[in-house]
Amino acid sequence: MNELISITVGKQLEKVAREYPNAQAIKYTDRDYTRTWKEFNEECDKAAKGLLALGIRKGDKVAIWATNVPEWLIILFATAKIGAILVTVNTNYKEFELEYLLRQSDTKALILIDGFKDADYIGIINQICPTLASCAPGQYKDQMLPFLTTVIYAGSKKEAPAGMLHWNELFHVCEKISDDSLYMIGDALDPQDVINMQYTSGTTGFPKGVMLTHYNIINNGKSIGDCMKFTHDDKLCITVPFFHCFGLVLAIMACLTHSSSMVPIDAYSPIKVMNALQNEQCTAFHGVPTMYIGMLQHPEFRNFRFPRLRTGIMAGSPCPVKVMQQVVDEMGMHEITIAYGQTEASPVCTMTTTNDSLEHRVSTVGKTMPFVEAKIIDPETGEALPYNTPGEFCSRGYNTMRGYYKMQEATAQAIDKDGWLHTGDIATMDEQGYFKITGRIKDMIIRGGENIYPKEIEEFLYTHPAVSDVQVIGVPSTRYGEEIMACIILKEHATVTEDEVKEYVCSHMARHKVPSYVCFMDNFPMTASGKIQKFKMRENAIELLDLQNAAAIETA
Repeated sequence: MNELISITVGKQLEKVAREYPNAQAIKYTDRDYTRTWKEFNEECDKAAKGLLALGIRKGDKVAIWATNVPEWLIILFATAKIGAILVTVNTNYKEFELEYLLRQSDTKALILIDGFKDADYIGIINQICPTLASCAPGQYKDQMLPFLTTVIYAGSKKEAPAGMLHWNELFHVCEKISDDSLYMIGDALDPQDVINMQYTSGTTGFPKGVMLTHYNIINNGKSIGDCMKFTHDDKLCITVPFFHCFGLVLAIMACLTHSSSMVPIDAYSPIKVMNALQNEQCTAFHGVPTMYIGMLQHPEFRNFRFPRLRTGIMAGSPCPVKVMQQVVDEMGMHEITIAYGQTEASPVCTMTTTNDSLEHRVSTVGKTMPFVEAKIIDPETGEALPYNTPGEFCSRGYNTMRGYYKMQEATAQAIDKDGWLHTGDIATMDEQGYFKITGRIKDMIIRGGENIYPKEIEEFLYTHPAVSDVQVIGVPSTRYGEEIMACIILKEHATVTEDEVKEYVCSHMARHKVPSYVCFMDNFPMTASGKIQKFKMRENAIELLDLQNAAAIETA
């Protein structure tokens, strides 16, 4: 990447549509939706004009609450073309979380599907907006949500629920807006405009609305695609959520900037993904470690062939070395990459490339991306640390967010006066410039004055033949301040005792790193984007182990 690109998301789509009008842009495998770049751009133009006809203007917030459905992609580009700000909604949200997001973001229009898993989106929105059903579509008014006027139904039914506009209505009212009017608006947009608000997954505290610009996500997507050597001939299977930066930037924007084809999966399923990889001859796949594990351990895995699969990204949570090696050896992803970052950095700060050695690709998160600076500091003093010394990872560059929406104090805490974004992640950098992420500052366990990094113990426990997945957390202790707890998911039909796990660690690692507790679990609490919620595991452990008194001392 020789220079940064100054272009809006809408203009980039139009550019690709001109260059590759008849090439496949999007192909769903579970529904009748296939579009060329020209067809997709024209569809997004109509949706953009439909939004204008409904009164949506530059700077207005449009929220989308849906899985990876075609409407999600269309509204992403439709809002970008008119300068509206897309607010992405976590698919696992329930009433409390959605109401908070709609109010905090000042959302004017909400687009939703029927629901996902155990969440009934229609029921939830009617709980939040009890008078919606009695309002004329597009005329909702309530002082509790003073900005919200319109709810658009993009679900599977032909008729919209009471008080909502049907998605198809966008393509009827669009006739009221001329093409010239749309193009004039698009021409007047600035790449530095905020175009997207993504709410941090809320692993601690209330979610914050991260404001990202065209410039942020276009350039980050371009760098990401470059690291994978993406070209017009590549085809990426996307099952990571669109609402998360992993889906929106690492996938959609990487494809957009390289004219690569997208094969979206509405929600993760090992069989659906493996079918798509095989039948669509995909060359790339993105996923969090649990997604790869789900395929590798699926009883049908050996029946599939992925002859063109070469690259992709494993990210979102720490990547076990053993799993990474299996992906290379058994899925043929010899050019798989690792990316690291956070939503506040658009999101990728460091990444390995297809040219890096396998050792670097399984043991590090690569080097800094072009035009991004990084340093490791002592979180207490702010001083830069020597090579191979754990400290807080900080980054600075074009990819840094504009800030948290309506949260100046939180923004100032995250970005210092010199423009450095403080990630809260513990990392090391070696003499060659490769980074390793060793944990979160808040995840670090301090046992009797010893600093213990959970990732080190997790990586070791992955080598146990009975262990499928593992997370190591700290739990309160009246004697040591904190003790180590290993939470383990066993492989099918495998058995191992708590004492055997402790002995396994004790025979290979320092005694202070041996878990005091071992808990066998069926699954880990996760956000919808695949991040492990260690704080929930800790809360559950305190109750399970009756450590309330120790926890009270800790917080006193």
